[in-house]
Amino acid sequence: MSTITLKGNIFHTVGELPAKGSKLPAFKLVKSDLSLLQADDLKGKKVVFNIFPSLDTDVCAASVRKFNATASTLENTVVVCVSKDLPFAHKRFCTVEGLNNVISASDFRDGSFGIDFGVTIADGPLMGLHSRAIVLVNENGLITYTEQVPEITQEPDYEAALKSL
Repeated sequence: MSTITLKGNIFHTVGELPAKGSKLPAFKLVKSDLSLLQADDLKGKKVVFNIFPSLDTDVCAASVRKFNATASTLENTVVVCVSKDLPFAHKRFCTVEGLNNVISASDFRDGSFGIDFGVTIADGPLMGLHSRAIVLVNENGLITYTEQVPEITQEPDYEAALKSL
């Protein structure tokens, strides 16, 4: 269980982020076209998981924009933006913003991604949504970097994450 804050108020997640060096957990997410995205679809690529509570907040939207701008410059790298927002919201957001360098994915169906990655918020007003976190995976499917952002209203450390690629 990780401790996070929302405007200084303490809350918890259901677990911890996957350990560095561990294998990418299996997962099923729903893309904005309603097709499934699974771990096997990303084999052989570096993956940046940008995990956040909701596209409808300024900080979450900013992280998707930032990673979209960066993604096109990264060789053999895919950026997957994950929340519990419905796939329709992901599609609307990316269409309105003109974002096409990231894969938007929803964990709305069963929430297992959030549980397996330890990012589901366990208590407080955002209970059930994902915390803000970054998880990087190398071409061999191993976790190489993680960041559990301690304060939900803060952006992740983009520089540290991208440097670790």
